[in-house]
Amino acid sequence: MKKLILLALTVILLTALLTGCSDNDDDTYLIGILQLFDHVALDASREGFVGRLAEHGFVEGENTTFILQNAQMDMSIASQMAEYIVGRNPALILSIATGASQAVARATEDIPIVITAVTSPEGAELVDSNQRPGRNVTGVSDLTPVAQQMDLITRLLPEARVIGLLYNSGEVNSRIQADLARAAINAMPGFSYISATAPSMADVADVAASLVGRVDVIYIPTCNTIAGAYATVVLVADEAGIPVIAGEAGGVRAGALATEGIDYYLLGRQTADMAAQILRGEAEPATMPIQWQIEPGVLTINSDSAARLGITIPDEILSIATIITD
Repeated sequence: MKKLILLALTVILLTALLTGCSDNDDDTYLIGILQLFDHVALDASREGFVGRLAEHGFVEGENTTFILQNAQMDMSIASQMAEYIVGRNPALILSIATGASQAVARATEDIPIVITAVTSPEGAELVDSNQRPGRNVTGVSDLTPVAQQMDLITRLLPEARVIGLLYNSGEVNSRIQADLARAAINAMPGFSYISATAPSMADVADVAASLVGRVDVIYIPTCNTIAGAYATVVLVADEAGIPVIAGEAGGVRAGALATEGIDYYLLGRQTADMAAQILRGEAEPATMPIQWQIEPGVLTINSDSAARLGITIPDEILSIATIITD
């Protein structure tokens, strides 16, 4: 009988311990973060989020604990990590990039989720609509100013006429941006485009090579697949003397010539502003419209890439650009 009582007490104690590991303490916030893979832009959005939350009073190591998971671009692992985070019962989850956000949204319909670095939350079926999410998901889109990026090509490369669109058509975020690029190019007299889609990182080198001799410039939207193989694209493009215009500054740091895009660090900070409202009980995701970056586009030039390609950047662009090197 004593053994049975001891066993029962042991089970209760273990249950209490497990529950304590899962639930948020009264004075501590547990926040889950699922990032799709390592990338300078996604890292910046995470850092901006954590830093801005601290400014709101949610300080790591004091009253806030983060559960950070990185799927390294493996969607099956992303799903497992999402389930793990949900099992810990955090107060809120930050998901970084479309695939990670879809994995988290499948794992819970109750825990508040704020998304960042997601081009089209509505297109990815994460929300009922961007204006009224209607679910436990809200956040900030990273839709880049694609039309401005096409205009940047005309200013940097006045002799370019054929634009290669390199992306993964299986990614809804990339597909939407490619559609916007095609629409912008169609409105540019004398310009045309060639689409080249890579279904996986293993295909990127061959698909990039297929554009050599056919295009004057390569445009890459914020595509997770291509982002994982940027060095390969730059190597192929440089050997052929083809400049690359990126969808965001991380691509420029990886060797692309230029971009006029958003600042992912500021994107993370803006997402944290929304998260703080939710954590304080001032708002609910279902009624918080999806936001877009409120800061103007950031013009970034890679001076090393320009030198390799023998391209002279006009002074009027240099004077307003952020200059970086590989």
